[in-house]
Amino acid sequence: MFDEAKAQRAVEFIRCLKHTKGRWRGQAFDLLPWQETIIRDVFGTVKEDGFRQYNTAYVEIPKKNGKSELAAGVALYMTCGDNEWGAEVYGCASDRQQASIVFDVAVDMVEQCPALKKRIKPVMSVKRLVYKPTNSFYQVLSAEVYTKHGLNVHAVIFDELHSQPNRELFDVMTKGSGDARTQPLFFLITTAGTDRHSVCFEQHQKAEDILCGRKADPTFYPVIYGASDDADWTSEEVWYRANPSLGHTIDIGKVRNACLSARDNPAEENIFRQLRLNQWVKQSTRWMQMEKWDACAFPVDEGELLGRECYGGLDLSSSIDITAFVLVFPPRDDTERYVFLPFFWIPEENMVRRVRRDHVPYDVWEKQGFLETTEGDVIHYGFIESFIEDLGKRFHIKEIAFDRWGAVQMVQNLEGLGFTVVPFGQGFKDMSPPTKRLMELVLERNVAHGGHPVLRWMMDNIFVRTDPAGNIKPDKEKSTEKIDGAVAAVMALDRAVRNGGSTGSVYDERGILSF
Repeated sequence: MFDEAKAQRAVEFIRCLKHTKGRWRGQAFDLLPWQETIIRDVFGTVKEDGFRQYNTAYVEIPKKNGKSELAAGVALYMTCGDNEWGAEVYGCASDRQQASIVFDVAVDMVEQCPALKKRIKPVMSVKRLVYKPTNSFYQVLSAEVYTKHGLNVHAVIFDELHSQPNRELFDVMTKGSGDARTQPLFFLITTAGTDRHSVCFEQHQKAEDILCGRKADPTFYPVIYGASDDADWTSEEVWYRANPSLGHTIDIGKVRNACLSARDNPAEENIFRQLRLNQWVKQSTRWMQMEKWDACAFPVDEGELLGRECYGGLDLSSSIDITAFVLVFPPRDDTERYVFLPFFWIPEENMVRRVRRDHVPYDVWEKQGFLETTEGDVIHYGFIESFIEDLGKRFHIKEIAFDRWGAVQMVQNLEGLGFTVVPFGQGFKDMSPPTKRLMELVLERNVAHGGHPVLRWMMDNIFVRTDPAGNIKPDKEKSTEKIDGAVAAVMALDRAVRNGGSTGSVYDERGILSF
């Protein structure tokens, strides 16, 4: 149920504060409609016993919409206005400096409010504000997780949750720390991030599920402002929907300039999408221009490729992960494109677990025939060897390039089956030329990949590392998701380019092999 008096009390408290930044400094904190809605809902929605219903508020919104000022207001209210004796309110973030941003705003707000300044004692050496009438305090925490057990938390303000390097601090501060309080509040504020295995994305997914009606949690209050993944990121209408403070705390001209810069420099596109539109992108800097990749989704007919010369790239990754094998068919004349034909395998028994953990639709791709499973909880390499052997009966596989890591036994077995197998280094020397060539071919629309969704996902995941000489290579460690298929495609493309293209069909010399 809703208690209007409690909602109004929180709103009036924050309205007594003043802004601290730029041209707004010194002006009364008149809550914008989206901010007032959050305050009223969080502090006015109560249970039958009169205590707050929500103990977690998740607010995800693009940068510069005023979330730090709102969070500072909430922190001060929980410290000074919530009628809680000995309230302990903590500010947390990825590091002490980040957590200090909201705290410093709160300090400035106190300085501009005579009533609070008279009652609050600042202890700046430990970044603590002590509210003397109730012996409560608001303090910034450092990152040493092991020191945080045993806190009697009344509120936690988590700033930029997406920047948390792991879930340790989040778990310590939110799991059981407020059990001794009647109405603790965990106020989580963040922009979208890039790591879909993070605690922030876990909270994002929960918020989305509640907003869409897939889950119910009466203690969790979700707010997400942002653009959908398929929205036109250059549209001002989309900008306004994603930024409720646009035209107030955000100058539309600055967003226009940032968009123009991103359009001129595709490497900035993901940064714009993440920070300005609150989209969960793969990484801050995108290498592959996905609209250009999608423009190369020309149909691929395996029947028309039978007997054609091609080159393979094999990336085994690990025995519990995705294995990728990509065939590249070079053009036979100026009218043809490089054709990519990818194959992927994942262990059957860990697929469901990985779908739930990684939020990647492996199960859907498997049903659609874009990915195969091998029996057991680890990759069955014998199955893959037999599969490649069968491919060799259908296509003229001249060479198979492979990453030396972990492929010794399979390489020996493939050589025993009559394939020419070529080791391929993963450093700048070997990877840079074909990686650059792949981008050139995509920009020229000289690739046909049939829109294969698994390969597309991996191309979108690529983070490219650059050395001082300008050489590049896909970086598996920095790429936030799997890129095995992209690496396999680069290796196969290298062999196809080096060998000067295709001279025709093996069927000119022999018939179709039966299998």
